[in-house]
Amino acid sequence: MNEQSPRKRPAKPYRRPQKDPVRILAFEALRAVDERDAYANLVLPPLLRKAREKEGFEQRDAALATELVYGTLRRQGTYDAIIAACIDRPLREVDPPVLDVLSLGAHQLLGTRIPPHAAVSATVELARVVLGDGRAKFVNAVLRRITAHDLDGWLEKVAPPYEDDPEAHLAVVHSHPRWIVSALWDALGGGRAGIEDLLEADNERPEVTLVARPGRSTTEELLAVVGEDSALPGRWSPHAVRLAEGGEPGALEAVREGRAGVQDEGSQLVALALADVPVDGPDTRWLDGCAGPGGKAALLGALAAERGAALLASEKQPHRARLVERALAGNPGPYQVIAADGTRPPWREGTFDRVLVDVPCTGLGALRRRPEARWRRRPEDVPGFAPLQRDLLREALRSVRVGGVVGYATCSPHPAETKAVVDDVLKREGVSAEWIDARPHMQGVPALGDGPDVQLWPHLHGTDAMYLALLRRTA
Repeated sequence: MNEQSPRKRPAKPYRRPQKDPVRILAFEALRAVDERDAYANLVLPPLLRKAREKEGFEQRDAALATELVYGTLRRQGTYDAIIAACIDRPLREVDPPVLDVLSLGAHQLLGTRIPPHAAVSATVELARVVLGDGRAKFVNAVLRRITAHDLDGWLEKVAPPYEDDPEAHLAVVHSHPRWIVSALWDALGGGRAGIEDLLEADNERPEVTLVARPGRSTTEELLAVVGEDSALPGRWSPHAVRLAEGGEPGALEAVREGRAGVQDEGSQLVALALADVPVDGPDTRWLDGCAGPGGKAALLGALAAERGAALLASEKQPHRARLVERALAGNPGPYQVIAADGTRPPWREGTFDRVLVDVPCTGLGALRRRPEARWRRRPEDVPGFAPLQRDLLREALRSVRVGGVVGYATCSPHPAETKAVVDDVLKREGVSAEWIDARPHMQGVPALGDGPDVQLWPHLHGTDAMYLALLRRTA
């Protein structure tokens, strides 16, 4: 009897991949962050607006897309270590779009409550749409390996033991580059508990905080409009209101009209502290020497107006100066916005009674809001900012009159961007100033350290890690 050849199974009919608008949007946002060095907080809002108009996005869709983008960016270092353990090639050899899809899948598996089978299935479908069927098979294989453990199980496998290398352990577990872990630890001091609390706070979703600009709005107005179930008073600033998760500040009339704005409470405290310091003699001319994008300038302008003082807001970049103009529009008191270089100011020495310089910096104090910055910054960026920071502070001290006060602020706790800058400028010839203890000018705020300068912290104060030094010109 002749042997019969085995029957071939009929090929499965081709199935088109199912398009998931939420995950496609999240993927597009991650690609923009990677390819264009964009910031998620600038890329995501227009993508969400477009999705609401064209895809009929609801609030829950927007919330999921936002969580996928920010959660993936915050935990990128952790997920990279886990993905690297699941593939047979160096991570750098994986195409960036493939790695973005894998990271989105890893976050759904390890950082959300999405069931594993749903997370794998949805991510593989995304891969079929944006990468093609061939690479989708690779994504499927890697994600199924990731499902072998939960996050704690993977961290036990991929993080070096704390006892062997504390900084490397914290870098993997809390998803920060090692050099940033080291810098933050130096700035914070103390033992393991404090640095772990800080790193974990960097990975939490920050609250949206509003500022009611004095003379134009009140916290009572904002709380009444938003509702007690959706907003709380600020912790430290008398002008702050904290929105509940999912609150949309742009929907509030006071925000649209510029009578209120979105501003972290730490940023508010810096402006309020500068305004609180007593000065002998006239107090009619105030300067914000690095005013863009305008949050502190708007608050300072409102405070100045209450005292009959005028604010000059100076910003080097013309497009940022336009943002300052928009923030100050409608201010009840006199103000002027100019595009000028604070290191070569057009005004005469000793012109102002109060000066604020919130200098350009690495932004390591705002990693909660801009998580991609931790992967974008490099150790060499820190000394790169130093000459500009020193020049701006030196010119601020020259711009204030004798007896007037200067506030030097940064959104970075890195020691080389904070007290080291102030100490260095004060030692140079031609600058005569003395420290003012900033702590009494942040009344009610705990854990401000030994002074005279102040460092705020996300895990201690619920704010960005703002630094403030207050100085009085003496000659």
